[in-house]
Amino acid sequence: MLDSSATSIERKLVLNTTKLIAACIVLSLIGAPAVSFARARGGSGGGYSSGSRSGSASGSIGSRGSRTYDQNGAKPIQQSATPKPATTAPQQAPTAQPAPATQPSFLHRNPLLAGIAGGLAGSWLGHMLFGATESSAKTTEAGEPVGETSQAAGASSSTGILLFLMLLGAGILFYFLKVRRSPVPDFSGFTRSNAVSRSPLAEPSATTLQTTTVVSDVTTADKSAFQQLLIDIQTAWSKQDLAGMRRFVTPEMLTYFSTALAENTSQDIENHVEGVVLLRAEVRESWTENATHYATVGLHWSARDYTVSLTKRRGEPDYLVEGSEETPTESGEVWTFMRFHDGKWLLSAIQQVD
Repeated sequence: MLDSSATSIERKLVLNTTKLIAACIVLSLIGAPAVSFARARGGSGGGYSSGSRSGSASGSIGSRGSRTYDQNGAKPIQQSATPKPATTAPQQAPTAQPAPATQPSFLHRNPLLAGIAGGLAGSWLGHMLFGATESSAKTTEAGEPVGETSQAAGASSSTGILLFLMLLGAGILFYFLKVRRSPVPDFSGFTRSNAVSRSPLAEPSATTLQTTTVVSDVTTADKSAFQQLLIDIQTAWSKQDLAGMRRFVTPEMLTYFSTALAENTSQDIENHVEGVVLLRAEVRESWTENATHYATVGLHWSARDYTVSLTKRRGEPDYLVEGSEETPTESGEVWTFMRFHDGKWLLSAIQQVD
């Protein structure tokens, strides 16, 4: 009687242990893909310049061809009809980068194996829950020896395990055959160098401005022309003679002079530059672009540079706004002249000296 009770207790322990193992296997097979999927989803100067220092046209103005915005030791061009080249590429608004997805689990990437494993685990669990219980019930009711029933249950359990291992091996074999048949992408012949060379960004833009720049010489006759232009332009400025100034400057520069004179008139003032004497002239640059010749020259001169009020008479208080009518002052600027072919020189840009 005691032996029968002990055997019954051992049998219950074995049965409960088997149920627990089977339940753990099923939960792991079902839960592994679910956890992997949850992680994948849940990852988470003088004259014009000195008389209009406060005007909108004062400062460095004009065009110097392809060298308009180049550094040449003078203050950079602030106003010009020449478009300013883009120094940097346009910045794009930052876009949110998607979080990298977690690699799916082995069973998630191979649903066939997951199905086989789940089916085997389910049938094994069913056998353990119902087969062993039924055998136990029959044994108790028929009064058969406990040893024989345990042997039968063990044999049935061994057969189930053997079947599980066979099916699992077949599934693994199918998986490796499938991977072996999968074509592997061929990256031969596609390298970083030829990939970049084929990029449209690497090709030169068809709209790029192509200019031919050649260093040219400045003759003595050219220097004399520059000196005379300095005097003629300052004289036309003092007389507010735009028609006369038109013969000495480019249309762009004429616009700036016209604007500055209009501002002076609006403020009831008038600037005069008289007795111009060129002291020094230094040719800084001289070049040719296609059919246009350019020469940038540093000019230093003395003149009586003063500004008077148009609402006052000479001798009245506040008639002299700025400068002196008797005492010359020295001024310096950097002027750029241009001409087409062998034509006459015209003023195309004025830069202030640093």
